[in-house]
Amino acid sequence: MLRVVFMGTPEFALPSLEAVLRSGQKLIGVVTQPDRPKGRGRLLTPPPVKVWAMERDIEVYQPEKVRNPEFVAILEKMAPDVIVTAAFGQILSKQILDIPPLGCINVHASLLPKYRGASPIQQALIDGETSTGITIMYMDEGMDTGDIILQKKIDIHPEERADQLHDRLALLGGQALEEALRLFEGGKPAGRPQEHEKATYCKKIDKTMGNINWTENGNQIKNLVRGLTPWPGAFTFYGQQRIKVWKIKEWEYSKAKDCVPGQVAAADQQQGLIVACGHGFVRLSEIQAQGKKVMKDVDFIRGNPIPAGTVFSNKPE
Repeated sequence: MLRVVFMGTPEFALPSLEAVLRSGQKLIGVVTQPDRPKGRGRLLTPPPVKVWAMERDIEVYQPEKVRNPEFVAILEKMAPDVIVTAAFGQILSKQILDIPPLGCINVHASLLPKYRGASPIQQALIDGETSTGITIMYMDEGMDTGDIILQKKIDIHPEERADQLHDRLALLGGQALEEALRLFEGGKPAGRPQEHEKATYCKKIDKTMGNINWTENGNQIKNLVRGLTPWPGAFTFYGQQRIKVWKIKEWEYSKAKDCVPGQVAAADQQQGLIVACGHGFVRLSEIQAQGKKVMKDVDFIRGNPIPAGTVFSNKPE
């Protein structure tokens, strides 16, 4: 039975936490980010990993910085055989990486070396990938550069959004971690070096990424919406009004000629809200005005008529 310290923070980490117990290992402590203010009331809210651990009477640690000498000393005293991380949100120092004799391992939501970095789920969708997966890897001082222990691949569904793919990969991460931890029962398994020359990187998602560039083609815009839904969301501007786009479809629309990118080609109950792109057309089938609920396009334009010929913009006008 391995002594395991688990480091993770959001919902994505929960199936991996459960996998530690399912694999029969001893979970000696959970490390997560400090409670943060959340929601409109800015109430101090514990991370999902903390809630999970407290419900099971497992010791929880919430250092502001995991590399602080005081916390490193606590980790050394705990004497884990292995440290497991999944969406933890802090970088581990070499001092921490050297503590467990069997190493530190990470549950990463891509097929490394592709999509190293902070947003592999969203970026795979934005790039129009048709498959992705989970990598269980040894951690080293680089950014997702360690040797691979095992990988599991899944197909991405054609209309799948970031939240849906996130949930499937979280479950797959748990399955992969359980399998990996069983390998450790026979000693430290050998890792396979990554092909570093094939590495790609993805940066942290920020809200400005959702501003739709109508000069791109319909497929690119559709993938941006899929990758950034539900958070932070893809959006455009109709006059002064910011419109969040929740669902989009590529659209065969041959009646319109000479439309400029962002121009409304049709907005009626038969066709919905059809907008021209750099190449082709899209239907904005589910949209949301600021302060309003998400609506189907036909319901929105019933109460908020948008004349054909209107041009959506990337800034308020």
